[in-house]
Amino acid sequence: DDHLVVVNKRPGVLAVPLERHPDAPSVAALLEQRYRSHGKRRPLVVHRIDQDTSGLVIFAKDADSARVLTAQFRRREPLRQYLAVVHGRPEPPAGTWRDWLVWDPKALLQKPAAPRARGAEEAISGYRTIEPLRGAALLEVRLTTGRRNQIRIQAALRGHPLVGERRYGADTRHADRIRFERQALHASRLEIVHPGGDRMAFDAPVPPDFASLVARLRPRVPRSV
Repeated sequence: DDHLVVVNKRPGVLAVPLERHPDAPSVAALLEQRYRSHGKRRPLVVHRIDQDTSGLVIFAKDADSARVLTAQFRRREPLRQYLAVVHGRPEPPAGTWRDWLVWDPKALLQKPAAPRARGAEEAISGYRTIEPLRGAALLEVRLTTGRRNQIRIQAALRGHPLVGERRYGADTRHADRIRFERQALHASRLEIVHPGGDRMAFDAPVPPDFASLVARLRPRVPRSV
């Protein structure tokens, strides 16, 4: 509309350009090209998700809308819901993950930290198991905080790294048990308050690769004799 753009980002595409990946496509660059061709200003990023994570990202069409929306994210007001396929089956099947993390700018990784460590930030996620799978589980995860790579590291810290994960927990006993070309994470639902005041909810269906993974891991039903 006149205030915002919501995009269902496909995996492999950056949300915004990165200096270390100058040739990689990004949603921000694609939107800039599209709106520039119509003589309009480029949309402004409100939040972002990882390159190999699929799903919903939001951009503002003007500075006032950007301020309103980014302020909501700073106050942790939007509902940010993800679907994830993890190795193993978390116990209990539902609960809350709480960790203190610090970002390592050299390694480009989140690392667990003591609460009073320099740069440490609290990470909080609520999760529940939607469906047990063969050697894995399909989870719904809701972010309370929004740290970089938050779901990826929190799942790995509990011995249940995301299927396809190559940075966090890839060296655990689950590594290479289930083949997938990216971390199995999808930003499926986003709820915000529109700059005009109305509450809005957006849902994005999982992409084909994610749907195929879940179907492949569903327990086989024995044939009747």
